[in-house]
Amino acid sequence: MSAHEKPAILIVGAGLGGLLLAALLEKSDFPYVVFERAVTVKPLGSAMSIGPSLLPIFEQLGIYEEFLTISKPILQMSYFRENMRECKPADQRPVEKMAGYGYRLVSRPMLYELLLKLVPEHNILYGRRVLNITEDYDKVTVHITKHETYEGDIVVGADGAYSAVRQRLYQQLKAKGELPKTDFEELPFSCTCLVGQTTILDPEEFPSVKDPDCHFNYIIGPDKPFTTLCWMVIHHLDRKANKEAIEQRFRSNDNTEWGAHPAQTMCNETRDFPVQLNDGKSRTMGDLYDRTPIELVSKMMLEEKVFDTWYSGRTVLLGDACHKIHPGSGQGGVTAMHDAIALANLLYALPSSTNEEVTKIFEEYRAERHPIVTEAFKLAVLWKKTLEKGVFGSIAFQLGTRMPKWLWKLVLASNFKARPQVGFLPTIPNKGTIVPAESPSYLKAKAVYEENHPQEGAVPA
Repeated sequence: MSAHEKPAILIVGAGLGGLLLAALLEKSDFPYVVFERAVTVKPLGSAMSIGPSLLPIFEQLGIYEEFLTISKPILQMSYFRENMRECKPADQRPVEKMAGYGYRLVSRPMLYELLLKLVPEHNILYGRRVLNITEDYDKVTVHITKHETYEGDIVVGADGAYSAVRQRLYQQLKAKGELPKTDFEELPFSCTCLVGQTTILDPEEFPSVKDPDCHFNYIIGPDKPFTTLCWMVIHHLDRKANKEAIEQRFRSNDNTEWGAHPAQTMCNETRDFPVQLNDGKSRTMGDLYDRTPIELVSKMMLEEKVFDTWYSGRTVLLGDACHKIHPGSGQGGVTAMHDAIALANLLYALPSSTNEEVTKIFEEYRAERHPIVTEAFKLAVLWKKTLEKGVFGSIAFQLGTRMPKWLWKLVLASNFKARPQVGFLPTIPNKGTIVPAESPSYLKAKAVYEENHPQEGAVPA
């Protein structure tokens, strides 16, 4: 497809998935615009573990070296009981040899800023809440207000768990009797979560911040419905609380934040929980809360669901809009960005923007991503069990932390087959002992690139 034939892409939502898709469209010279309902982007969120499944695409985009400067390596994950007795740590050092990259910890706001640099400012429109989406035979229109509309060829709903794009799409399909029953059931969840990041800490008072590698610690509280993770506190709900929280959520029509008051309440309830900062001192979550501005603390629900319907007509969903995975497993943001990579590959390979061709790539996108996301969802459910209270949680925790080294290496190896890249940028060669799988979307985009650039041959490595 020549440059003037490339379809115009309307991306709703400037989260990590939407932002990465925009960056990839920028690299492949697509016309696109991103609509973000927030007026400004707040620096919210805790830490993210980024590893082999994303670092090749960072290299392709030219941000890998800068990413190294804002992150720290993860050499092991440590588990502690509330009395600070350490269980067997999970060794992460074999990862780099296997996959060519190790795991690194980065604050979500800093990762977001890194990706944001890849997208020109004029391509992101802030303060744009989508009211409606209408579709004609050969175009789709996003309605922001009565007098502000945008036309394009494809709409990508990357606007989170309570996606406005998904809601509009599902309303239309339900009216026609084409929506599976499971897709119009409410989003279930069994946890709420408090996240935040402290201000700059005094290295003399908190010497662990001077370490070249990071400390990735889990603290498990017995007979308490809370767990902590790198300045993340998770509240496991019972069924009654779950139902009440859902009803509260839909009454307030909120998205992810519950505001300062509920966050402060949960801070007060958990400030005496002990934490391990590897400095030999007795500390609690209160030490971190007191050093975190309340406006940078957010409380959210951890919804868990994989939707069956990912597209219809000229609208397609991405990330949390079509699959919400428990973030404690570290797969939520990763799967959203993998969606963006697959979709960018298929858009690049789109021969024309007819309804038939658009539907075909959407089918291929779902066929490639849905099974992988479903597996990630199941693994996240198992991971969550290791941190839950009760007999089953205790058994799962013991099995997870007492795994023999040979089995642990097999578990690690199974995570690194998927290291997706885009087929229209220079390929990053494999650096590890495990050969990555080449996705159908990558091979398709690579073939189109080579066909359009016969004088260059294959995409350079």
